[in-house]
Amino acid sequence: MGQLIIDFSNWIWGWPLLYLLLGGGTLLFLYSGLIPFRGFGHAMKVVGGKYDDPNAKGDITSFQALSSAIAATVGLGNISGVALAIGTGGPGAIFWMWVSAFVGMATKYFTCTLAIMYRGKDSSGHIQGGPMYVIEEGMGKKWRFLSVIFCVAGIMGLLAIFQANQLTDVIRVVLLKPFGLDHGTTTRWILGVSMMLLVATVILGGIQRIAAVASKLVPFMVTLYFISVLVILFRFGDEILPSFWFILEDAFTGKAVLGGSIGAVIITGARRAAFSNEAGIGTAPMVHGASKNEEPVREGLIAMLGPFIDTIVVCTLTAMTIMVTGVWETGEKDGVLMTLSAFQSGIPVVGKYFLMAAVLVFALSTMFTYSYYGHKCFNYLFGADKANYYNYFYLLTIVGGAVVSLKVVMSFVDGMYAVMAFPTMISAIYLSPKVRAATKDYFRRMKEKNTL
Repeated sequence: MGQLIIDFSNWIWGWPLLYLLLGGGTLLFLYSGLIPFRGFGHAMKVVGGKYDDPNAKGDITSFQALSSAIAATVGLGNISGVALAIGTGGPGAIFWMWVSAFVGMATKYFTCTLAIMYRGKDSSGHIQGGPMYVIEEGMGKKWRFLSVIFCVAGIMGLLAIFQANQLTDVIRVVLLKPFGLDHGTTTRWILGVSMMLLVATVILGGIQRIAAVASKLVPFMVTLYFISVLVILFRFGDEILPSFWFILEDAFTGKAVLGGSIGAVIITGARRAAFSNEAGIGTAPMVHGASKNEEPVREGLIAMLGPFIDTIVVCTLTAMTIMVTGVWETGEKDGVLMTLSAFQSGIPVVGKYFLMAAVLVFALSTMFTYSYYGHKCFNYLFGADKANYYNYFYLLTIVGGAVVSLKVVMSFVDGMYAVMAFPTMISAIYLSPKVRAATKDYFRRMKEKNTL
């Protein structure tokens, strides 16, 4: 069964999906008039709360929406995902993660603008947003099968199994093994149950509690991680430029790991970028669709900051840490353990504890937000009165994620992400003229009011 999951993931993440995410994203990037660049400054003003309307429809503020989305993306994808990209695709994969991020900013702009533009209502009459509602409300009932595909894949793929797996590994290596307290599978089960109970205290409180916790955790976890990484980069300052140039060289040769297969390097970079910032997958539109914002374009501008923060900033810092310390050539290749080697090398004695603290916050914040995504998919398919049952299923899978192997977990999540991308990107491209028209109208109005 495990091998079937791995084979399916490798098959679906071939060139067709790469064309859809990178090709479709590039199309949206150009069609938007380079919105990631020309709208960046205004987006920063918007996310600061200058235009917030507390009386607007929705459940959370735009800043809370961004914080919740970043809590799901700025997570273990930035620590383990980057290490996996370098371990399997070589340093050159990082360059293609950067390319995917800028393209992804445009993709998120379109998908999250649409999430406000075409909000729907669930069976209880509550306003909801996300690709499934965009498809049904914007494209029509005849396209509803795409919504169903998205939600089925979302229920299965938006589980916290990867986070549970990697957090378990770090706790075992850093805290338990040095003191002879690691007892293999038994320890994994104990840690899995502990994580399940901790996550339950937050997610059973709904999106308001999730957003409140995420808006406090995200600044803390990013600051902690930044400081640790900057200390390492300062110590290995002479290696920064050579490492950067090696990333650029390897991006077009693929010689570091994959024997000159440039295509494989591109696929690896795009695949890990998609897992890291989720642009084009359709998760962020679900939480941005719950924002108290009546301006679709404004929400899209806020959302597009996500891939920049996640991939251009955080993933790059992780990549440079792994590169300058040289552990990508000699260290552990298994996800978070490679990054752990870099922290141990860069900050002897205490580095591993810094990373463990960051991993703990990264993993838990992601676990909180993912539950909301899956909950919304379940709500769409089975009704609001049954949606809470999903939370119990979600919590049980955390235990399973702590026990199974990393390769199977990663392949399963990758496979479901790929399935989700098809409905999301099809709807974004199909409805892109609506977003373009709304963009022109919005900036015209802002210019007339002199509020840009």
